[in-house]
This record gives sequence, structure tokens and C-alpha cells, in this order.
Amino acid sequence: MIELLKKLCALDGVSGWEDEVRAYIRSAAEPFADEVREDRMGNLLVFRKGSQASKTVMVAAHMDEVGLMVRGATDDGYLRFGTVGGIDRRLLFGKTVRCGQKKLPGVIGMKAMHLSKPKERETVPQLSDMYIDIGASGKDDALKKVPPGEICAFAAEPVEFGKGFLKAKAIDDRLGCAVLLRLLEDKPVCDTWFAFTVQEEVGLRGAFTAAYALKPDMALIVEGTTAADNPGLKGAERIAAAGEGVVLSYMDNSVIYDRGLFEQMRAIADAEKIPWQLKRAVAGGTDAGAVQRSRGGVPVAGMAAAVRYIHAPASVVSAEDCENVYKLAKAFIGGAK
Repeated sequence: MIELLKKLCALDGVSGWEDEVRAYIRSAAEPFADEVREDRMGNLLVFRKGSQASKTVMVAAHMDEVGLMVRGATDDGYLRFGTVGGIDRRLLFGKTVRCGQKKLPGVIGMKAMHLSKPKERETVPQLSDMYIDIGASGKDDALKKVPPGEICAFAAEPVEFGKGFLKAKAIDDRLGCAVLLRLLEDKPVCDTWFAFTVQEEVGLRGAFTAAYALKPDMALIVEGTTAADNPGLKGAERIAAAGEGVVLSYMDNSVIYDRGLFEQMRAIADAEKIPWQLKRAVAGGTDAGAVQRSRGGVPVAGMAAAVRYIHAPASVVSAEDCENVYKLAKAFIGGAK
């Protein structure tokens, strides 16, 4: 699982530019697929015929990651940019990025600390105070190399560290993509569509299109979710903790999960002795919100691994949690009739 996740996280796929990730997943999925589609949005839809085929199941994970988009350049050749998806500005200064189709190296800069006034050092800089340095000689050179509308992805290579942890960009939601690729290897009970969706980070856009076309009887969304196991947090403040099992949620800002499927997942996890934890906050949103609203309603369930520093250039996940998400997802869709 971790080797597969490392390969997926090393790829760049900022929302709307998922081509590289989609190509890799397609090549990995085709040997096991009965059918492969790519829709107009860019979703990759992979079908496996079930052994019983009493209903149609959709299992979804999104391919896209948060990143930056070039909006222009200064006269002296520094790129101006905006964010794609939810990114905390505090994380950006000094980070390295890969810019545009040519993947030019760049670094996010701003006024040096020694030149900043005390009050400036006490506030979070605005995006307008930052720029990307690609070593351009001037405005024309910068925009020729990376035109407006092209994206910049964080340049962070996956690294295993500590006791079974992985540090990488885009763990949200390449871990879901890794789980789906593993699930694809086994023949399912029901007809199953594995949906690798686009543009989740900017509004759950691909999932709605995919669910509308596939018309599933039920859906499972596999995700990364926010870990809150920072030092000093206790009790309910620890929304979810890395290394403490699969995260199950009854509700988030996009959806109220189907109660029956939620209870079924908990029962399966207990029966299979798969460690799990309840997400102790209503926060965030997933493709489940878009799938649920499609074509008159789809019952949805969701499971996730807790990810520290989510949406950051270097997020952290437990390898054991990823494996347990796979085990529970396999048992859950295997129980669908």
C-alpha cells in the first residue's frame, strides 16, 4: 500500500490538471477492468462485473490535489499566483514548487524578515505579498515560461519516517486512489464502478457528473480527513488521530451519511477486528455530498484515514491506517448484495 501511495503522491494533479495522475491510474487499472471510460469532465470510471450483480455500487476517490495557479508576473519576472483549493497561507512562504507544463522549479518568496516591520512579522501575509521566483529575467521571460492559467504543484517527495508514517503532498486523496486500485484487483460481489474523480478540491465537481452518469444504487467515498492529534489537544478536541484506525463519520459540511450504511460499516469493522474511530467534529466535505444529490438521491457511506497537516506541502499519514481503510472497504463492498 505505501509503495503504491508513494508513487501516486509523487505525481502532480492540481484540480483541473489531473492528466498525469489519470494516466498512471488508467495504466494500473486496465489489466483488471471490464470497461474503462473517461468522461468530459476528466473522471476516470473503471467497471468490474460482479459475481452476483444484484445492484450497482460506486466506489469513489478524487485524483486532484490543492495547489497554485499563475495569474501574471511582475515587471522584474516574479510570478503572481492564487490558490486552487483550500490552502493555509501560513504554509506557503519558502516552499518549493513545480511550475507549469514544463515543471520549472520555483520557490515562493516575499519580503525578507530583516526588512519587515515588527507588525508585519506578527500577521499572516496576503497572497498579494507573495510571489514565485523561477529565475526569470523579466516579465516577458516569466510569462513565456509559465503563462497565466498554468498551475504550480508543491515539490515534496514522499518519505517514510518514524514508526510507520509517510510524509508526502497530496495524500488527500491519493490514499483513496491507492485503496481503489487495490480493490480493483479482486472480483466484486456486485457490479462495481470505481470512480477516480476530478476537481473535488474546488467544489466536488467531478463526482456529481460521474454519479449522474453511473446511477449507482449506493456509493462509498474513500478519503483523507483532518487529523487533530497535535500536542496539547485532548478529548473531543482530538477530532481524529493518525494511527488510531479508520475514521468513520456520520456527517460533515457536505452530507449526512446514510444511517444504515454507517451502522453497517461499524458492525463490519468490529466483526473483522479492524480498528476504527469516530470523527469527533462536523467539518470539511467530500464527494459524498455531490453523489448523494445526484439523480434523485444515492445512499452514501464514507471512510477515511486521518491525515496530519492536510492540504499542506507535506502531510503525514499512518501506513497502518491506510491498510486498514483498504481492509474495511473490501469487507464493506464485499457485503453489498
